[in-house]
Amino acid sequence: MGLESKDNQKRTSGSSGPETDVDPHIPVLRISQLDALELDSALEQLVWTQFSQCFHNCRPGLLTPLEPELRALLHLLLWRFTLYSSSATVGQSLLSLRYHNILSSSGRYRPLSRRQKLGLALLTAGPRWLQERSHSLLLCLSSGGSVSERDGGLLQQGLRNCLTLVSSITQLANLINFLVFLRKGRHPVLAERIVGARAAFSEPNVVRDVTYQYMNRELLWHGFAEFLIFLLPLINTRKLKATLFSSVFGGERTDRAGATEGQGVWKECGLCGEWPTMPHTVGCQHVFCYYCIKSHSIADAYLTCPKCGAEAGQPEPVKMEVEMIGMAVL
Repeated sequence: MGLESKDNQKRTSGSSGPETDVDPHIPVLRISQLDALELDSALEQLVWTQFSQCFHNCRPGLLTPLEPELRALLHLLLWRFTLYSSSATVGQSLLSLRYHNILSSSGRYRPLSRRQKLGLALLTAGPRWLQERSHSLLLCLSSGGSVSERDGGLLQQGLRNCLTLVSSITQLANLINFLVFLRKGRHPVLAERIVGARAAFSEPNVVRDVTYQYMNRELLWHGFAEFLIFLLPLINTRKLKATLFSSVFGGERTDRAGATEGQGVWKECGLCGEWPTMPHTVGCQHVFCYYCIKSHSIADAYLTCPKCGAEAGQPEPVKMEVEMIGMAVL
């Protein structure tokens, strides 16, 4: 293990350039550190999505009972092949960053020790697993042993209050740490401050360059997306579709109206296409099932006929005159 650790440290220092060329005390941009955290989170979510797709054809809810443990296992797997091997996460590697051991008295770059790497893994995956498993753990602790139902309820309530207090203190500490990070630009995560890890450049003269064309494209895209989000709910797609249909096929339909209107319009619902059940009309010459037109009119206050595009009024039952013709019995 000692030889493996030394080989890893040599490989890390060799892949990131000479240690004398990179000053670990050069401050790293805050946005770069936050982007590295976002990239790590996106990678973990991507791995979990691909892993869950392997059980897509199994019965639903197969992974739900073990989801917290599986997420923690995937996190440790990523930690083993990224942070443990090179003192840098995937997000930091993409942004030419790595962790520097600030507990070392040397002024040069020093990679994290195995204890610091293990501390980062436990402080990152441990609290999340504990939060997701808190309900099950409380049930197990309260139901275990020979305690009465009343004492078990009191114990469960006390444990829940303690867990809520610890969670609140942790969230408050994370908030204070993030405010300090915004002030000084170091340790965006509380776990980094605890273990003594700080982000540093892995290559000399690294500059975060964002071109004007990229920013202009992003601004235009976001503006266009916000405009579509605001505009799309205001468009009556049903009426627009009916208008286009009537304008494109209106001529052919008017030519055949005299021959087919009286034959087929009463035989099918304008919405479901089946034989009309309790036929109703909305003011035009088409007929609909009562439940079809009623449900659509409730969902859309400005409903139009999907056949001709006419504005739909109140559904009214169809009045039909049936003429009985007597037949002579021979």
